[in-house]
Amino acid sequence: MSPGHVAPLRAFLADRPATWGLAGVLAGSWLIAASSWISTPMYPVPMTLQTFAILLVAGLAGARLAAASVITWLALSAIGLPLLADGAGGLDPFSGPTGGYLAGFVIAAFACGWLTEKPAMRGWLPMMVVFLLGHVIILTAGWLRLVALLGPQPAWDMGVSPFLAGAILKSALAVAMVKLLEPWVRRAVRVD
Repeated sequence: MSPGHVAPLRAFLADRPATWGLAGVLAGSWLIAASSWISTPMYPVPMTLQTFAILLVAGLAGARLAAASVITWLALSAIGLPLLADGAGGLDPFSGPTGGYLAGFVIAAFACGWLTEKPAMRGWLPMMVVFLLGHVIILTAGWLRLVALLGPQPAWDMGVSPFLAGAILKSALAVAMVKLLEPWVRRAVRVD
């Protein structure tokens, strides 16, 4: 597969030592962590830039690196580092109201990364559709967890509905950032 037919960061890392890939995963996980700290308090879960960062990593890095970045971020959070929304860490966020969203992040990172590795999905509109699908995955997983805690309608009213406009905006911003950074990363592949 030619470098133009894979996620740009994956193409950049293709012929480099495994330590470069590890560095890419760590960088992705720290980008997601940083996006977690930009939040608006809401109940039962805050609104953050996490989904923007996850989709950006997926669009640039592809399925495996994006999922590995999210899993690394979640693992570091689970051991107590304050990398989740509002500086949370430890195991409580995984069993509380945010647990479904956290699981959805992994699925969405892999699915969006896999889809955007397809040449037909690298255009503006197809990537926007993919990133909106990523938000559907995340919000559905979050809603399912909240249903168990609150019931279907309150879960929708508090865990999905307030995030719909943000999902559209963050999807569009993620597409714009991927399209802005993609040529730069692809030039780096050709130079090396």
